[in-house]
Amino acid sequence: MQRLNFCSASDTGYTKDYELTIFTKTSKRTLIMKRLHWLFFMMCLAVLPALQSCDDLDDGYSIGDFSYPNWSTVRVKGNTFYLESDTWGTLWPINTNMGWYQPVDGQRIITIFNPIYDNYEGYDHAVKIEKIWHALTKSVEPLTSENDEEYGNDPVFIYKGDITISGGYMNIIFMQNLPKNSGTKHRISLVQRAEDAEVPLAEEGNDDGYIHLELRYNDYDDLSGVRAPGLVSFNLKELNITSETKGIKLKLNSEVNDEVEITFEKQSDNSAKVSNLDFSKMQLK
Repeated sequence: MQRLNFCSASDTGYTKDYELTIFTKTSKRTLIMKRLHWLFFMMCLAVLPALQSCDDLDDGYSIGDFSYPNWSTVRVKGNTFYLESDTWGTLWPINTNMGWYQPVDGQRIITIFNPIYDNYEGYDHAVKIEKIWHALTKSVEPLTSENDEEYGNDPVFIYKGDITISGGYMNIIFMQNLPKNSGTKHRISLVQRAEDAEVPLAEEGNDDGYIHLELRYNDYDDLSGVRAPGLVSFNLKELNITSETKGIKLKLNSEVNDEVEITFEKQSDNSAKVSNLDFSKMQLK
């Protein structure tokens, strides 16, 4: 298996047909989007007071420096943990005694941190963790005629730029229409047709050189009309990616544009900026 980085097929992050954020100025959804990005800005400002300082560290970092929200994977080491950041490499948190945080090995997160030192005791950086948001972490699942209904194919609402591939994962932020019933959890899945996974691309009659995946969503007919951001990261490392693979094509059912396909070319890492929102209300499995 070959570890690859991907970028989307267009500068905007999606194929031409995947224009999920083109609305009129009077559109309610546009107002929601603006409000969310305003919240992101305000949350970043809220972090600043705890970080501001005139003290510079020996290697050039300042206590007031902090990272943009970035995707990472948690790695548990004995009674503590470190992070594998998609963009910063390995990170050793100097505040690993955070009593409120329970690390789970392999958990995907979005984090904001204050870089302290470079090349710290075998890690790329020593950092002070400021914020952590857990992402639902899942693998690619096989899709068959028997389980097709189980995965569902209900529409999802995703802003342009909020699907990225980095660190061997497909990372997705979307606006979940929360269930009315507090005991219900919607199901979101990244699936690959079983025959596509078992048969080489050249033999399956699909010689375009891409791995074909589908984002499936099952809302179980339980919708409240109340929106909250959802956060999910899918492990792509078990896919049959070879040197001949051109990239990944993702099919999904969009609330705005119905069925669309997004193409990720095998190129440089496409880690995009991540919306820094309140993910505590998402109800997913």
